[in-house]
Amino acid sequence: MTSHTLTDQAAEIAAAGRLLSTARRILFITGAGLSADSGLPTYRGVGGLYEGTLTDIGLPIEQALSGAMFAQRPDIAWRYLSQIESSCRGAHPNAGHYAIARLEALRGDVTVLTQNVDGFHLAAGSRDVIEMHGTLRRLRCVDCGRARQVDNYAGLTIPPECPHCGGIIRPDVVLFGENLPDAAVHRFEQVMAAGPGLILSVGTGSSFPYIAGPMLWAIENGIPTIEINPGHTPISERVRHRFRLRAAEVLPALLDAAGFSLDSGRDAAG
Repeated sequence: MTSHTLTDQAAEIAAAGRLLSTARRILFITGAGLSADSGLPTYRGVGGLYEGTLTDIGLPIEQALSGAMFAQRPDIAWRYLSQIESSCRGAHPNAGHYAIARLEALRGDVTVLTQNVDGFHLAAGSRDVIEMHGTLRRLRCVDCGRARQVDNYAGLTIPPECPHCGGIIRPDVVLFGENLPDAAVHRFEQVMAAGPGLILSVGTGSSFPYIAGPMLWAIENGIPTIEINPGHTPISERVRHRFRLRAAEVLPALLDAAGFSLDSGRDAAG
Protein backbone atom coordinates (compact mmCIF):
# COMPACT_ATOMS: atom_id res chain seq x y z
CA MET A 1 0.00 0.00 0.00
CA THR A 2 1.34 3.41 -1.00
CA SER A 3 2.08 5.83 1.82
CA HIS A 4 0.41 9.21 1.60
CA THR A 5 2.39 11.49 3.93
CA LEU A 6 5.66 13.33 3.43
CA THR A 7 7.16 11.55 6.42
CA ASP A 8 6.28 8.13 5.05
CA GLN A 9 7.78 9.05 1.68
CA ALA A 10 10.91 10.74 3.01
CA ALA A 11 13.25 8.47 1.07
CA GLU A 12 11.36 9.04 -2.15
CA ILE A 13 11.30 12.80 -1.50
CA ALA A 14 15.07 12.72 -1.11
CA ALA A 15 15.53 10.76 -4.34
CA ALA A 16 13.23 13.06 -6.28
CA GLY A 17 15.00 16.07 -4.80
CA ARG A 18 18.30 14.78 -6.15
CA LEU A 19 16.75 14.67 -9.60
CA LEU A 20 15.69 18.32 -9.29
CA SER A 21 19.21 19.33 -8.35
CA THR A 22 20.99 17.43 -11.12
CA ALA A 23 18.67 17.07 -14.11
CA ARG A 24 19.23 19.15 -17.20
CA ARG A 25 16.17 20.90 -18.65
CA ILE A 26 13.21 20.31 -16.36
CA LEU A 27 9.65 20.36 -17.68
CA PHE A 28 6.67 20.81 -15.36
CA ILE A 29 3.25 19.90 -16.75
CA THR A 30 0.61 21.41 -14.49
CA GLY A 31 -3.15 21.15 -14.26
CA ALA A 32 -6.09 22.11 -12.11
CA GLY A 33 -4.89 20.13 -9.10
CA LEU A 34 -2.11 22.66 -8.54
CA SER A 35 -4.50 25.61 -8.51
CA ALA A 36 -6.93 23.66 -6.32
CA ASP A 37 -4.47 24.31 -3.50
CA SER A 38 -5.23 28.02 -4.03
CA GLY A 39 -8.90 27.33 -3.47
CA LEU A 40 -9.95 27.14 -7.12
CA PRO A 41 -12.35 24.49 -8.40
CA THR A 42 -10.74 21.82 -10.55
CA TYR A 43 -11.47 22.47 -14.18
CA ARG A 44 -12.11 20.20 -17.11
CA GLY A 45 -10.91 22.32 -19.98
CA VAL A 46 -12.16 25.82 -19.34
CA GLY A 47 -15.46 24.74 -17.83
CA GLY A 48 -14.90 22.16 -15.13
CA LEU A 49 -16.96 24.13 -12.63
CA TYR A 50 -19.86 22.36 -14.28
CA GLU A 51 -18.40 18.90 -14.77
CA GLY A 52 -21.11 16.26 -14.90
CA THR A 53 -23.96 18.78 -14.81
CA LEU A 54 -25.87 21.08 -17.13
CA THR A 55 -25.49 24.82 -16.82
CA ASP A 56 -28.26 26.91 -15.32
CA ILE A 57 -29.72 27.47 -18.79
CA GLY A 58 -29.83 23.75 -19.49
CA LEU A 59 -26.89 23.43 -21.87
CA PRO A 60 -23.85 21.17 -21.47
CA ILE A 61 -20.86 23.33 -20.63
CA GLU A 62 -19.08 22.02 -23.74
CA GLN A 63 -21.79 23.72 -25.80
CA ALA A 64 -22.19 26.88 -23.72
CA LEU A 65 -18.43 27.50 -23.68
CA SER A 66 -17.63 26.48 -27.23
CA GLY A 67 -16.06 28.55 -29.96
CA ALA A 68 -19.21 28.07 -32.01
CA MET A 69 -21.39 29.45 -29.20
CA PHE A 70 -19.09 32.45 -28.78
CA ALA A 71 -19.42 33.22 -32.48
CA GLN A 72 -23.23 32.94 -32.39
CA ARG A 73 -24.14 34.06 -28.87
CA PRO A 74 -21.18 35.70 -27.13
CA ASP A 75 -23.50 36.70 -24.28
CA ILE A 76 -24.03 33.04 -23.36
CA ALA A 77 -20.33 32.18 -23.52
CA TRP A 78 -19.47 35.28 -21.50
CA ARG A 79 -22.01 34.32 -18.84
CA TYR A 80 -19.89 31.33 -17.92
CA LEU A 81 -16.50 32.86 -18.62
CA SER A 82 -17.33 35.55 -16.08
CA GLN A 83 -18.48 32.92 -13.57
CA ILE A 84 -15.19 31.07 -13.96
CA GLU A 85 -13.21 34.30 -13.56
CA SER A 86 -15.15 35.20 -10.44
CA SER A 87 -14.17 31.87 -8.90
CA CYS A 88 -10.52 32.86 -9.40
CA ARG A 89 -10.93 36.37 -8.02
CA GLY A 90 -9.17 36.86 -4.71
CA ALA A 91 -7.19 33.64 -5.08
CA HIS A 92 -3.39 33.71 -5.27
CA PRO A 93 -0.50 31.48 -6.23
CA ASN A 94 0.32 28.88 -3.60
CA ALA A 95 3.54 27.33 -2.33
CA GLY A 96 3.60 24.94 -5.29
CA HIS A 97 3.64 27.78 -7.82
CA TYR A 98 6.33 29.59 -5.84
CA ALA A 99 8.44 26.44 -5.60
CA ILE A 100 8.46 26.04 -9.37
CA ALA A 101 9.31 29.72 -9.85
CA ARG A 102 12.09 29.48 -7.28
CA LEU A 103 13.61 26.52 -9.09
CA GLU A 104 13.60 28.41 -12.38
CA ALA A 105 15.13 31.48 -10.77
CA LEU A 106 18.04 29.40 -9.52
CA ARG A 107 18.53 27.06 -12.46
CA GLY A 108 17.27 28.88 -15.54
CA ASP A 109 16.41 25.66 -17.40
CA VAL A 110 12.87 25.10 -16.11
CA THR A 111 9.82 25.26 -18.38
CA VAL A 112 6.19 25.09 -17.31
CA LEU A 113 3.48 23.76 -19.62
CA THR A 114 0.17 24.52 -17.96
CA GLN A 115 -3.44 23.71 -18.75
CA ASN A 116 -4.55 26.35 -16.25
CA VAL A 117 -5.97 29.70 -17.35
CA ASP A 118 -5.58 31.53 -14.02
CA GLY A 119 -2.16 33.10 -14.68
CA PHE A 120 -0.78 31.95 -11.31
CA HIS A 121 2.55 30.68 -12.66
CA LEU A 122 3.46 34.08 -14.08
CA ALA A 123 2.16 35.80 -10.95
CA ALA A 124 4.43 33.60 -8.83
CA GLY A 125 7.47 34.60 -10.86
CA SER A 126 7.90 31.84 -13.44
CA ARG A 127 9.06 33.21 -16.78
CA ASP A 128 9.24 30.27 -19.19
CA VAL A 129 5.53 29.40 -19.13
CA ILE A 130 3.52 27.83 -21.94
CA GLU A 131 -0.14 28.62 -21.30
CA MET A 132 -1.55 25.90 -23.55
CA HIS A 133 -5.17 26.85 -22.86
CA GLY A 134 -4.48 30.59 -22.74
CA THR A 135 -5.28 32.95 -19.89
CA LEU A 136 -8.33 34.70 -18.49
CA ARG A 137 -6.14 37.73 -17.74
CA ARG A 138 -5.64 38.79 -21.35
CA LEU A 139 -8.59 40.21 -23.29
CA ARG A 140 -8.56 40.85 -27.01
CA CYS A 141 -10.98 42.22 -29.55
CA VAL A 142 -11.96 39.72 -32.21
CA ASP A 143 -12.55 42.59 -34.65
CA CYS A 144 -9.58 44.96 -34.34
CA GLY A 145 -7.18 42.62 -32.53
CA ARG A 146 -6.24 45.02 -29.72
CA ALA A 147 -5.38 43.23 -26.48
CA ARG A 148 -4.89 44.21 -22.85
CA GLN A 149 -4.07 42.58 -19.54
CA VAL A 150 -6.59 42.76 -16.69
CA ASP A 151 -6.41 41.73 -13.06
CA ASN A 152 -10.07 40.69 -12.99
CA TYR A 153 -13.40 41.31 -14.68
CA ALA A 154 -14.79 43.64 -12.01
CA GLY A 155 -16.47 46.61 -13.63
CA LEU A 156 -16.76 44.98 -17.05
CA THR A 157 -20.10 45.00 -18.80
CA ILE A 158 -20.86 41.41 -19.75
CA PRO A 159 -20.38 40.85 -22.61
CA PRO A 160 -17.83 43.66 -22.90
CA GLU A 161 -17.32 45.78 -26.00
CA CYS A 162 -14.00 46.99 -27.37
CA PRO A 163 -13.41 50.61 -26.26
CA HIS A 164 -11.61 51.27 -29.55
CA CYS A 165 -13.91 49.85 -32.21
CA GLY A 166 -17.00 48.64 -30.38
CA GLY A 167 -16.26 45.07 -31.43
CA ILE A 168 -16.57 41.87 -29.44
CA ILE A 169 -13.99 41.19 -26.73
CA ARG A 170 -13.05 37.73 -25.53
CA PRO A 171 -10.49 36.29 -23.15
CA ASP A 172 -7.47 34.64 -24.75
CA VAL A 173 -8.57 31.16 -23.69
CA VAL A 174 -9.18 28.03 -25.72
CA LEU A 175 -12.88 27.31 -25.81
CA PHE A 176 -14.33 23.88 -26.47
CA GLY A 177 -13.93 22.91 -30.12
CA GLU A 178 -11.12 25.41 -30.77
CA ASN A 179 -7.54 24.66 -31.76
CA LEU A 180 -4.65 25.11 -29.39
CA PRO A 181 -2.71 28.35 -29.98
CA ASP A 182 0.01 27.97 -32.60
CA ALA A 183 2.62 29.87 -30.60
CA ALA A 184 2.13 27.67 -27.54
CA VAL A 185 2.24 24.48 -29.59
CA HIS A 186 5.43 25.64 -31.35
CA ARG A 187 7.14 26.51 -28.08
CA PHE A 188 6.14 23.14 -26.64
CA GLU A 189 7.62 21.37 -29.67
CA GLN A 190 10.86 23.30 -29.16
CA VAL A 191 11.04 22.21 -25.52
CA MET A 192 10.48 18.57 -26.42
CA ALA A 193 13.01 18.73 -29.25
CA ALA A 194 15.63 20.02 -26.80
CA GLY A 195 15.07 16.86 -24.73
CA PRO A 196 13.93 17.42 -21.13
CA GLY A 197 16.03 15.55 -18.59
CA LEU A 198 13.19 15.37 -16.06
CA ILE A 199 9.42 15.75 -16.45
CA LEU A 200 7.00 16.35 -13.59
CA SER A 201 3.25 15.98 -13.94
CA VAL A 202 1.58 18.10 -11.26
CA GLY A 203 -2.14 18.08 -10.57
CA THR A 204 -3.29 16.85 -13.96
CA GLY A 205 -5.25 13.75 -14.87
CA SER A 206 -3.15 13.38 -18.05
CA SER A 207 -6.27 12.94 -20.18
CA PHE A 208 -5.08 15.07 -23.11
CA PRO A 209 -2.60 13.44 -25.54
CA TYR A 210 -0.28 16.45 -25.42
CA ILE A 211 -0.19 16.15 -21.62
CA ALA A 212 0.25 12.39 -21.33
CA GLY A 213 2.48 12.22 -24.40
CA PRO A 214 5.60 13.83 -22.91
CA MET A 215 5.36 11.63 -19.82
CA LEU A 216 5.00 8.49 -21.92
CA TRP A 217 7.90 9.61 -24.13
CA ALA A 218 10.07 10.07 -21.05
CA ILE A 219 9.06 6.73 -19.56
CA GLU A 220 9.80 4.88 -22.80
CA ASN A 221 13.18 6.59 -23.16
CA GLY A 222 14.36 6.15 -19.59
CA ILE A 223 13.98 9.83 -18.68
CA PRO A 224 13.05 10.32 -15.00
CA THR A 225 9.42 11.19 -14.32
CA ILE A 226 7.57 12.41 -11.22
CA GLU A 227 3.83 12.53 -10.70
CA ILE A 228 2.20 14.64 -7.98
CA ASN A 229 -1.51 13.96 -7.77
CA PRO A 230 -3.76 12.79 -4.93
CA GLY A 231 -5.75 10.72 -7.42
CA HIS A 232 -4.90 7.96 -9.85
CA THR A 233 -4.10 8.69 -13.51
CA PRO A 234 -3.31 6.54 -16.56
CA ILE A 235 0.42 7.05 -15.97
CA SER A 236 0.50 6.61 -12.19
CA GLU A 237 1.84 3.06 -12.28
CA ARG A 238 4.59 3.88 -14.76
CA VAL A 239 6.30 6.98 -13.39
CA ARG A 240 9.55 6.72 -11.45
CA HIS A 241 8.33 8.66 -8.42
CA ARG A 242 4.69 9.09 -7.48
CA PHE A 243 3.34 11.29 -4.69
CA ARG A 244 -0.37 11.00 -3.89
CA LEU A 245 -0.28 14.29 -2.03
CA ARG A 246 -1.12 17.94 -2.62
CA ALA A 247 1.26 19.82 -4.89
CA ALA A 248 1.55 22.73 -2.45
CA GLU A 249 2.86 20.24 0.10
CA VAL A 250 5.17 18.15 -2.08
CA LEU A 251 6.87 20.76 -4.27
CA PRO A 252 8.38 22.79 -1.40
CA ALA A 253 9.56 19.53 0.18
CA LEU A 254 11.25 18.55 -3.09
CA LEU A 255 12.98 21.94 -3.24
CA ASP A 256 14.24 21.50 0.30
CA ALA A 257 15.52 18.04 -0.57
CA ALA A 258 17.27 19.49 -3.61
CA GLY A 259 18.92 22.18 -1.50
CA PHE A 260 16.76 25.03 -2.77
CA SER A 261 14.83 26.54 0.14
CA LEU A 262 11.54 28.12 -0.89
CA ASP A 263 11.28 30.33 2.19
CA SER A 264 14.69 31.89 1.69
CA GLY A 265 14.01 32.52 -1.99
CA ARG A 266 10.44 33.80 -2.02
CA ASP A 267 11.56 37.30 -2.99
CA ALA A 268 13.76 35.99 -5.79
CA ALA A 269 10.87 34.03 -7.25
CA GLY A 270 8.22 36.71 -6.84
